Amino acid sequence: MAIDYATLTQTIAALTAGETDAVSLMATVTCEVHHADSRFDWTGFYRVVGPELLKIGPYQGGHGCLVIPFSRGVCGACARTGQVQIVADVEEFPGHIACATSTRSELVLPVRDGAGRLIAVFDIDSDQPNAFTPEDATALQAILDAVFQNAA
Repeated sequence: MAIDYATLTQTIAALTAGETDAVSLMATVTCEVHHADSRFDWTGFYRVVGPELLKIGPYQGGHGCLVIPFSRGVCGACARTGQVQIVADVEEFPGHIACATSTRSELVLPVRDGAGRLIAVFDIDSDQPNAFTPEDATALQAILDAVFQNAA
């Protein structure tokens, strides 16, 4: 299944219009993105809750790791650098955290509020190797940037 990003963008915009609560926005985005593509085995947010610390937020799929320091894993790398992480094979990523043994590839994107502060990372895992493209990253980052610009 290929994602129709134009429709996904419109749907998420309609569902989140006027909402500013970050957790409510995360729950809605997670649900819509997770069900948009069969490549997405686990989809969710890790929220910045303290210096150099992420905690699990709304997600779809099996259990996720509860706490991830910025110093560990793909999510930590995204939070630490502020850069999108596309990992074709998690076995080749130094320090990968295996929250689920089924994960083969991963896409993690930074989530910023309107002031540019990092408030979370958006993590998508796939049970397929090399599941994510730069086009996925670009389209999903645009959705996140639009949705969280007024988050509180």
